[in-house]
Formats: sequence, C-alpha cells, structure tokens
Amino acid sequence: MLVAIDGPVGAGKSTVARAVAAHLGFTYLDTGAMYRCVALAAIEDEAADLKRSASDLKIEFEGDRVMLDHSDATEAIRTPEVSQRASLVATDTTVREALVERQRLMTQRGDWVAEGRDIGTVVRPDAELKVFLTASDDERAERRAAQTGRSVAEELADLRERDERDRTREASPLRRADDAVEVDTTGVAFAQVVERIAALVADVQGRTA
Repeated sequence: MLVAIDGPVGAGKSTVARAVAAHLGFTYLDTGAMYRCVALAAIEDEAADLKRSASDLKIEFEGDRVMLDHSDATEAIRTPEVSQRASLVATDTTVREALVERQRLMTQRGDWVAEGRDIGTVVRPDAELKVFLTASDDERAERRAAQTGRSVAEELADLRERDERDRTREASPLRRADDAVEVDTTGVAFAQVVERIAALVADVQGRTA
C-alpha cells in the first residue's frame, strides 16, 4: 500500500509522514530530500568546477539519515541556501524525470508513506490513499523559523515565493489531487494529525480487505 502525502513547504509533511510510517510499520520516503540532494550536489559542483547529473548521484536513506554518494548529507540539505536551490532544481524537467522514475520503482512493492509535492498527482496517481497536508501561511512560516533560526518575516517571504514557483512550474506543479483528502494542520496537535491519517489508512484497508 502507498500513502501519498503532498502539500506546500512548511505544512509538516516530513514530520507527519515519518510519524505515520512509524505508527503503521510502513517504510518512509522523503522525496523532497532527493531534490535537496541534487541541489546540494549542484552547489558543491559549482565550487569544484564539476557537473553531475541527477542520474549520476547515489541517494540513499539509512534510517533517519540521508546519504549522498555515501556521505551523510542529512544536515547539509536543510540549509536555507539548499532549500532555495532545491525549489529551482525541481523545475528542471530532466531532474524531475530522473527522480520520479526512481520514486516509482522504489514504491512499487511493499507498504510506503511517501511525501512530497507531486506524489499523488504525478509519481503515483494510483496511490491507495492521497493526503494533501496544508496549514496557514503564518503557521508554516513560524514552523520554518523554529527550524532554521531565521525570522518569521524572512521565512514567510521565502515560502510564498516558493509556493508561487511550485504552483506555476511547468513540470509537475504543486496541486491537490482530485481524490486527495485535505488535512489542515493549522492549530492542530501533531498527534491528532497522525491519528487522523492513520484512521484514513485503516478505512482504506477495511474497504479493500
């Protein structure tokens, strides 16, 4: 079974998806980290006068760690510089095609909770459960500021810029799948969000048993 969790930046996708996967005993896939790895590689390549394609990169997940070409990139891919670059990298059709193909292959077998911006619309529109996670702009900015140490105003400006870029990009724009369940996390306790999605999964499993 595949649970696809999509939504804008700062909606809590990664944290929620990881917790839902742990609760259900499913495997967690952070597709956003894959784009961040490509962005980090591009930044590193510019500094070293190299050029690697997305297909050249070895991206692996070892528990909570993200490995890029056998090096731990977990913290490096979360910097503001990489976040901004990842949003730009995601508009590259060649990059998206390479990573989407990897994501499809990874989730064909077994039970997965995959999160991103196009899992339920492009990567796996056949997912058994699609969730579109969202929250108010202000709350998303506050969450990001708590993670990065930047001001809420800075994060608010950045996320609005990224939202616009994600919604209007030609390749796999951010949108809610027609059959996705929208879950607004504004002012909702984290545990309640996880329980809500777990209940949706149980409902799907009950109907397909």
